[in-house]
Amino acid sequence: MNRNVIITCAVTGAADTVGKHPAIPVTPEQIAQSAIEAAEAGAAVVHLHVRDPETGEGSRDPALYRELVERMRDSDTDVVLNLTTGMGGDVYFGPPEDPMQLGNATDMADADTRLEHVTELKPEICTLDCGSMNFGEGNYVMTNTVDMLRVMAKGIQDAGVKPEVEIFDFGHLWFVKQMLSEGLLDPPPLYQLCLGVPYGAEANTQTMKAMVDNLPEGAIWAGFGLGPMQMPMVAQAMLLGGHVRVGLEDNLYLDRGIFASNAELVARAVTIVESLGGKVQSPSEARETLGLAN
Repeated sequence: MNRNVIITCAVTGAADTVGKHPAIPVTPEQIAQSAIEAAEAGAAVVHLHVRDPETGEGSRDPALYRELVERMRDSDTDVVLNLTTGMGGDVYFGPPEDPMQLGNATDMADADTRLEHVTELKPEICTLDCGSMNFGEGNYVMTNTVDMLRVMAKGIQDAGVKPEVEIFDFGHLWFVKQMLSEGLLDPPPLYQLCLGVPYGAEANTQTMKAMVDNLPEGAIWAGFGLGPMQMPMVAQAMLLGGHVRVGLEDNLYLDRGIFASNAELVARAVTIVESLGGKVQSPSEARETLGLAN
């Protein structure tokens, strides 16, 4: 059991949640304000995407990341910034009878483009989705080939940023071990176990424990579950020795039928951690734990 817990807040994500929730942060100003509120509620790390301010759709525009990060840094809020590199690995195949008729939302970018905001802005952490998978219903495939991931991992390493390797299924764990053996990841690795995305690893006790049992010795890890499994997985990750993640990227509700804010989700996670006899780490403590402190 981990009694000294880092809480990460995933503030907005890139999914089609605008219109499903009355207050999804969209503009850099809104995302920054929500991230600051999450930090004030107890999050040591904020995981950040950007969205197109006009449409609300996920974006990888470096100018939007620049504005967001500048707003966070100008606020003097003490929190660890964790930027996504997930955008640019999206393939929407056509119908079964014509799969190569790719959908308009298909967005495949080269490694340098996917890392442009990371190499420029130098966050303390960035994510690295460590594999490909069917991602929900329909014909969308989250696409990260092993060759692409090797190049991205080397680029993150050269930028001096710590990667948070995102694990959506067991094969992704296997490939992280391979990248460690090739020297593309610096030990100790930081894992995020991402549970509950159809059709990756399910959000339940057995799956999380099996993943934890397959982590290399000395790994630092966190885990989360989507939707109604978000708070149960907070408790489960803590009990299995890990850290936790909450936020509107993964779950829109505080309770059934009651929309959440990021700050409210973080506050609920703080309550769970403390009710189980644990302590929530400050940003400076999290830096020590994650090996980020100079």
